[in-house]
Amino acid sequence: QVQLVESGGGLVQAGGSLRLSCAASGSIFSIKTMGWFRQAPGKQRELVARIGSRGSTNYADSVKGRFTISRDNAKNTVYLQMNSLKPEDTAVYYCAQGTSTGWDYWGQGTQVTVSS
Repeated sequence: QVQLVESGGGLVQAGGSLRLSCAASGSIFSIKTMGWFRQAPGKQRELVARIGSRGSTNYADSVKGRFTISRDNAKNTVYLQMNSLKPEDTAVYYCAQGTSTGWDYWGQGTQVTVSS
């Protein structure tokens, strides 16, 4: 049973930083693609960043240069460092694990609120 547990969300002022963590269990973490998604009220869930098993990364245009995804395979954990936060970054952030059929496993989400 795959479990993903996010932490690190909270309230921050615009321009501030947060680091989200996602601890995974129940799978061979090191060979999995991991991703961070977010969903703002009234909007569809969107992919923010993803990292492959070998460390290759992709980012949404809206966060390039501000967010960094990384992974620590020894700790079965993926991180999202978020800098220069903007009010429009306010959302529930979800960690997900990729499989051959898509993003099949999700965490419970962590709220990030950026005040102006």
